[in-house]
Order: sequence, then C-alpha cells, then structure tokens
Amino acid sequence: MALEDSRLSRALRGAVEWMLVVVGALVIALLLKAYVFQVFHIPSSSMEPTLADGHRIVVNKIDDEPERSDVVVFTRPAGFPAASGDAEHLVKRVIGLPGDEVRIDDGRVFVNERAIEEPYLAVGTRTALSAWSPGCANDQPLDGTCVVPDDTYYVLGDNRSNSQDGRIFGPIPSDLIVGTAALRVYPLNRIGGI
Repeated sequence: MALEDSRLSRALRGAVEWMLVVVGALVIALLLKAYVFQVFHIPSSSMEPTLADGHRIVVNKIDDEPERSDVVVFTRPAGFPAASGDAEHLVKRVIGLPGDEVRIDDGRVFVNERAIEEPYLAVGTRTALSAWSPGCANDQPLDGTCVVPDDTYYVLGDNRSNSQDGRIFGPIPSDLIVGTAALRVYPLNRIGGI
C-alpha cells in the first residue's frame, strides 16, 4: 500500500509540475505578445512591393520611437473611418519625424528641403499630393509642405498610387504606434528582414 501511495504521489507531483510549466509558458507567451512582439497581418496592397496583402510580419512593440524609413504598425487614426472589412491597424513607412518639414513636389518627397532616396519603391513610382494633410503644425500652405508636430510621425505607403496615408489623414500621434516591423514571417519563401 505504501508503494502504491508513493507512486501515486510521484505521478501527481509530476502532473502538477507539468501543469505549472505549461501555465508558465502560456503566461510568458501572453506577456511577450502584449509587451514585446506581436504578429500582424498585412491588410492591403498599400505597402507593395515591400509587403503584399496577406503577408505576416513580427512587430517589435518595445521600439516606440521609429526612425525615418522604418515600417510601423499603428492604430487607425480617429476620424479616418474604416470601410467594411478594413483592419483596425495600418502598416506604413515613416517619412517624417517630429519637427521635420515634409514636402511633396513634382512626384518626389523632400524632407527638410532634401529629396529623399526611396529604394523600397517600385521603379518609376511618383508621389502625388492628393490633398492637404490635416494636423500639420503649419497653416495649410499651398505648396504641399507639412511641418510634422511634436510627438507625431508622417507616414506613407510604398504603393503611393494605392495608399491612404499621411497625405490624407496627416501625421499620426506617437501613442497610436504599436511598434516597428522587424521581420516578415509569411509567406515562407519571403522570410527575412524588412
């Protein structure tokens, strides 16, 4: 009887230890997802050729101060309604940092009076100024210039002719940024950095 009690006790202790390991792993995974890394689905073709509709990316949520040309995921800005089926989060490229002067002229993007190199765009891509960007620090100039206010970022999609971006909704507040895209994980034949 003592031998059976000992076996039962060891089996029960082993089961409890495994349950604690599984629960601990789940807690760690949830904490990592909430505060460190998260996988996002690309909801449209607005970032082609860099990212296509259906691609999956890992986002670094710790990096909340992106640099120019980083790809960021952010919550859809207030006042920019989603069409039915549109995602809650958008993915765009940072063009202007707080305090920068962004100007679109003759199909090119200028930051602080210098044309920026954009090797991530498809050959021949021209950037059109579709409308005045609301929320800029300067009063609606006619020359397509936006002074990016403090704590905001000016973002554009890489597929400039098919992207609703900063040209429409203006600079985005930094508190809407979820994180910076770190890695493409799907499709499998395109795994790698962004």
